[in-house]
Amino acid sequence: MKIKWLGHSCFMITSEKGTRILTDPYNNFVHYELPEIEADIVSTSHNHNDHNNINAVKGNFEHIDGPGSFSKHGIEIKGVSTFHDKVSGAKRGRNTIYNFNIDGLNVCHCGDLGHMLDPNQIEEIGKVDILMIPVGGLFAIDAFDAVKVMKQLNPTIVIPMHYRTKALGLRGHLFAKAEKFISASGLKAKEYEELNLSKENIKDFSGAAVLKYE
Repeated sequence: MKIKWLGHSCFMITSEKGTRILTDPYNNFVHYELPEIEADIVSTSHNHNDHNNINAVKGNFEHIDGPGSFSKHGIEIKGVSTFHDKVSGAKRGRNTIYNFNIDGLNVCHCGDLGHMLDPNQIEEIGKVDILMIPVGGLFAIDAFDAVKVMKQLNPTIVIPMHYRTKALGLRGHLFAKAEKFISASGLKAKEYEELNLSKENIKDFSGAAVLKYE
């Protein structure tokens, strides 16, 4: 599979057979700009407009927007209910973590997770090979809580998201940089334009994979 970061919490994941999975498309107020984009499956973790701009996506796609088990275009998807804050959603509502089984690998997208996971959530999420996790704080977990959640799920590869980049301009100062998470995690980190992963090569990419925004 190929994994491309489009900024914020938005990724395009393309399976070996060409199925395109888009996560958390945003509107342009976050200062990233979505390209003209088509997808077969679009997942949204919660109903905030920097994560649920499905109108920006072209094509006849399947929209996954909550907990449950789904099978779409040969992709098995599990949505697990969590919260956007540490007070059971009282401040920011619910959030869905998705675990996608793509080409025999489990890709877990945490959305705007706001808390540590409980044992039932960890069990429900299941095996995680590739973890996409917010690390910038503010509206989701910060670098230190992200390290704790990473240890709960024990992935081979961690892809940080939802952190400060130059593209965010002045708004970016509200978030911490990815380096804070990398330092706290102790992981070996490497930058990539795009990841091209398989069951055979995944261990070659172990650690923190920092994807560049173009």
